[in-house]
Amino acid sequence: MSRAPAAIKRIFVGRPMSSGELEHTLLPKTIALPVFASDPLSSNAYATQEAMLVLGTAGTASGALGLTIPISIAVACVLAIVVSSYRQTVHAYPSGGGAYRVSAENLGMLPGLLAAAALLGDYVLTVAVSITAGVDAISSAVSSIDDHRVIVAVGFVILVTLANLRGVKESGTLFAIPTYGFVASIYLLLVVGFVKCAGGCPQAESAGDQLKALEPLGFFLILKAFAAGTTALTGVEAIADGTAAFRYPQSKNAATTLSVMGALTISMFLGISWLADHTNVIFHHDAGRTVVAQIGAAIYGEGFLFYLLQVMTAAILILAANTAYQDFPRLSSILANDNFMPRQFRNRGDRLVFSNGVIILATLASILIWAFDAQLNALIQLYLIGVFISFTLSQTGLTRRFRKVKPQGWKVKALRSGFGAIVTGIVLLVIIQTKFIGGAWIILASIPVIMYGMYSVHSHYQDVARQLAHPERRPHDRRPTHQRFVVYVPKVDAATCRAVGYVRSISAAEVTAVTFDPANEAAWERLAPDVPLIQLPRAGFSNTKALRRFLRDKRRELGSDDFLTVVIPEVLQAGGLSEIVRHPRMHRLKASLLSEPGVQVLDIPITKADIHAMTDEVQEPGRNFALVMVASINNAMLQAIEYAETLRPTDLRAVSFGLEPEAVEKLGDDWLTARIPHPLEIEAAPFRDIGSSVLQYVRQFEADGIDRVVTVIIPEFVVPKKRHQILHGQTALIVKRHLLFEPGVVVVSVPYHLD
Repeated sequence: MSRAPAAIKRIFVGRPMSSGELEHTLLPKTIALPVFASDPLSSNAYATQEAMLVLGTAGTASGALGLTIPISIAVACVLAIVVSSYRQTVHAYPSGGGAYRVSAENLGMLPGLLAAAALLGDYVLTVAVSITAGVDAISSAVSSIDDHRVIVAVGFVILVTLANLRGVKESGTLFAIPTYGFVASIYLLLVVGFVKCAGGCPQAESAGDQLKALEPLGFFLILKAFAAGTTALTGVEAIADGTAAFRYPQSKNAATTLSVMGALTISMFLGISWLADHTNVIFHHDAGRTVVAQIGAAIYGEGFLFYLLQVMTAAILILAANTAYQDFPRLSSILANDNFMPRQFRNRGDRLVFSNGVIILATLASILIWAFDAQLNALIQLYLIGVFISFTLSQTGLTRRFRKVKPQGWKVKALRSGFGAIVTGIVLLVIIQTKFIGGAWIILASIPVIMYGMYSVHSHYQDVARQLAHPERRPHDRRPTHQRFVVYVPKVDAATCRAVGYVRSISAAEVTAVTFDPANEAAWERLAPDVPLIQLPRAGFSNTKALRRFLRDKRRELGSDDFLTVVIPEVLQAGGLSEIVRHPRMHRLKASLLSEPGVQVLDIPITKADIHAMTDEVQEPGRNFALVMVASINNAMLQAIEYAETLRPTDLRAVSFGLEPEAVEKLGDDWLTARIPHPLEIEAAPFRDIGSSVLQYVRQFEADGIDRVVTVIIPEFVVPKKRHQILHGQTALIVKRHLLFEPGVVVVSVPYHLD
């Protein structure tokens, strides 16, 4: 990364953190509460409101709003059951994963994918709903922003995203004050409200408003109001998903935080519902203020405490999205480790957060906000389906686990989880029934699509693994005499001189040169008279097509034991990324040649600044250090090792960078089992920047391109479908970009084509 973008990134994200600092990012309970519980705590700002909105459709004359407290009590009971069940989950699965892990291990792959798809969709909705609710709270105090609600909402998404990219602990510390401030302001409201109500409750500004009956008060309407009130349960599963982020002992700290969160949420929810009922709040779609705002105005008046309440409510609603920002990337990384999502989601960014997941979450939530015009009532209809699917599956899986493992007291634990599964399952059916037409069908339709996508990703990775390990596709034992070079000569220049010197030092079985420009023949005759130069006819206007056709024909003439390497010499005008942008033709050619089966691509670059008198002469380097990049032991890597052997290097070694400790141990064992007769070096990449780590390692050889050359061999497996490319990390491209301008470094791509 060039200096200017890097400096900007440091300003917004902060300094890079090494992998060794990961333990220092673990959260104490005081920070974990605002990080993981801001969503369920913030739902108190609109849970009562949603239930009252449904009850209000029966009209004020029906007395339906009098059911607000009984419905709230029923919701609080369900919340207590779910919290109790998830306390058991965090003890059973301290590594996190929540509903996905419980369902996958105890119910099977498909239930696990169902829970994962439901949770991922729910986290996206959490961001969209929380941010939109926060904008609603702000517009209750400042009505002028109502016309710009989409822009304001997306702006808040960007701010929360930047905060989370700085790290879990940093964002938790930042969000702790608004979270605890909201809790304190709600409890202050409750205390002052209860005191004032002792002598007769003040009335809300909407008290006495009349609502026309749009539908009769009946059992279905009560169920619908109950379903709306269960928004108070959103985010309860977040702590179970993120148990691994807690300080040790992780399970104990997570369970304690769950209990505190449950107690706070239940007491605030019941208190707000009681005050809403006794101040006679009437809420409808066109109401200018939220229920909490109306209660605050009735209790405090239009003074400082009212605006403080609104500020804290808006802050917690906006920052409640932080719960999803912690769990969406974390769950995505778990799914990626299980090969159900692209492997890029496993990667930690500069600040040790799963930054790819953070960015994808922000993008999806912003699209959702834009699509629904930042309308809370529209977005909330999509909510809760995923929440209660995960609740039900998690508790069902936990019940089965207790019956199978039979720990101490398992009967009571299984009964508790089983009862919770039944209750949340019934609530799920109620939510589907009552919200299906209002928008829940969108979620029900999208979950199978997400599941199919995850299953397809898993199938692709399994197929790749099978081919990379298939015994019939093991590479042959190829000898140095099996190496054949084709030098591409667009122009006879300093880079071409380097290329000729390099291939001569290999003593390959055959060296051929090709060109499209007949003017190169005289200069080539003086440079390398011993190497035949073939002039290729153009294929229309494309040199690439003609070169690929020549290589294809050449490949047919060779045996399966032979390597065919096309050498690409190039003179780079500058030493930065701008060179790739300004002169992309040669880079497109190299990328295109990788798709040719049985052809390796060897790049010999030289910058214009490194050209001097000696580079115009052909010189064979005296020392050639061959480095094979290794990530795992498979057919592609073994083929790269054999390729390196045909180069007859002065020194040949395999190098691996930036692996986790468990992966390092496995790689070492696999290397010994494979009996590869070359040393394996495992180098640390403390900042997870493979490109910079490779560059630093290569520089120890002090290559100059004339006497000393470093050849970096990169095994690359090539997928047949372009859409599958996004499922694989672009490590090879990153390494090539970093080494392109390094003096004396030659990079070889050894493709392994998958069926």
